[in-house]
Amino acid sequence: MDNDDATAAGDTAEKTQGRRTGRHLSQILEAIAADESRLRISVGDLFHALGDRAFGALMLIFALPNVVPTPPGTSALLGTPLVFLAAQLMLGYSPWLPQFIAKRSMTREDFAAIVRRIAPWLARAERMLRPRLTVLVYPPAEYLVGFACFCLAVILALPIPLGNILPALAICMFSFGILERDGLCTVIGWLLSVVSVVVVAGVLYALFKLAVLLVVTAFA
Repeated sequence: MDNDDATAAGDTAEKTQGRRTGRHLSQILEAIAADESRLRISVGDLFHALGDRAFGALMLIFALPNVVPTPPGTSALLGTPLVFLAAQLMLGYSPWLPQFIAKRSMTREDFAAIVRRIAPWLARAERMLRPRLTVLVYPPAEYLVGFACFCLAVILALPIPLGNILPALAICMFSFGILERDGLCTVIGWLLSVVSVVVVAGVLYALFKLAVLLVVTAFA
């Protein structure tokens, strides 16, 4: 068996095992990071390994870095895949990513270093989650969650000063809710969504007023 066949077999095994054992996201990521047969880990590799959990897991992976202040342009880069995923969730489609996103990769060592940093925090969060209020995380409520995430992802992709943290945090809560079938997380996600829209609207209004003031001053 050549390397490509071995990698494909590994992806299938991980996908099947993840579904059968109900492993947490942190455990799946640690298993991929520990697979020394891989030289690089791509977004497509994660996509296949996560199987039917890809929506929640990938949205969490793309949203989580935006919870903290990031260099300019980062939110736009990570927000674009979120728009794709959220739109599909909203429309009830199976998860899919275009090749230019799926082929993005990093070395296994770099991926393992990232996983080592985030896995303990992710595991702590997972221990606090459990299936509850499940009516809020299955269709048709799940489609509404997709709509909210789509709107938040669009906001996240826009170059709005300090406009990425709250939307990203809301998407993270929605993602945890989908991953662990925890409706309470989606309730928190909805509350954060409302706060995010209010804050971003306030920032845009302030920028508009500032622009008007500058124009008036310039022509005065």
